[in-house]
Amino acid sequence: MWFHKKDYLETAKTGGAVLQIIDKNIDGGKPFDWGKTSVDYARFRDIYPPQFYEKIIDRGLCMNGQSVLDLGTGTGVIPRNMYRYGARWTAADLSENQIEQARLLSKDMDIVYLVAPAEEIDFDENFDVITACQCFWYFNHEILMPKLDRMLKQDGSILLLYMAWLPFEDQIAEASEKLVLKYNPKWSGSGETVHQIVIPDCYNEKFALVYHEEYRIKVPFTRESWNGRMKACRGIGASLTETEIAMWEDEHKRLLAETAPAEFDILHYGAIAELKRKQ
Repeated sequence: MWFHKKDYLETAKTGGAVLQIIDKNIDGGKPFDWGKTSVDYARFRDIYPPQFYEKIIDRGLCMNGQSVLDLGTGTGVIPRNMYRYGARWTAADLSENQIEQARLLSKDMDIVYLVAPAEEIDFDENFDVITACQCFWYFNHEILMPKLDRMLKQDGSILLLYMAWLPFEDQIAEASEKLVLKYNPKWSGSGETVHQIVIPDCYNEKFALVYHEEYRIKVPFTRESWNGRMKACRGIGASLTETEIAMWEDEHKRLLAETAPAEFDILHYGAIAELKRKQ
């Protein structure tokens, strides 16, 4: 992955907050910017059910005074929802707009937020846990892995988290996904099936996978919240033009009115993977 720095710097000078990301392996190289969808992201993507967080607590992680660094935090979903368990959180994201929403949503919480790509974070402090939720594949791991090794305590853990709908097992999800592909045919976030989180080979040098689990989980939605969740995905809100987004949303709302009840569950799967330093 590489960042379109020139576009970001030129826009920043005029008071904007645009950071386009371009990766030939994601969406066929179509640029996307999470900052474009931050308001919808903050409203509609805080959807992980209690079971998702219980899997973390069952591992004894992100709790009881542990120092935790959350990479690619977005709107701070993980540190905000796990704050009550007593960990000390630092959270970073490359999007200024995402961090702005995170700060608004956690204004009464003592969470340290940073605007920075994961690859540029280099703390001297040792962390008990470093987390990455819904974002691990975006990173340049050849750069990041040695930094994670240095920033973790000797017995620290890297905790990777993921949740996705299952379009081949859920008819509403399938129909919504097809509509995303109509407007963004090269979107590579489609066609998910249950699978283990992929760990790049470079981690084998320093780390070992000590635990992983994949599990099906039902997530409740209304037509409004499911429309918002889909709109806030990379394939729509983060990458299309305002005109395209409006056209997609109009068609998606009509689709849901015709095919979905007022309230429904969408079948997802959750995945968790824990890495620890090799002894």
